[in-house]
Amino acid sequence: MRTLETTANVTSDGKITLQLPPDIPAGEYQVVLVLDQTIVPEASETPKKRPPLNFPVDSYGSWSPNLSLRREDMYDEWGR
Repeated sequence: MRTLETTANVTSDGKITLQLPPDIPAGEYQVVLVLDQTIVPEASETPKKRPPLNFPVDSYGSWSPNLSLRREDMYDEWGR
């Protein structure tokens, strides 16, 4: 037994068309169908584009040319 999740196309006369993975061999199968009541939007509908994120920027000027971020230069002998 396998569980497959795919989309199906239902026509106005109640017929259903769906695409199965290619590794399913031809034959008769017992199928259980569960319909989610929400309709999947068509691919031609373009989703709304979100505006780009606007992060705040704080500028503190350029760093000193002799700035050292080495641990030995930042902390004293007690590690503070």
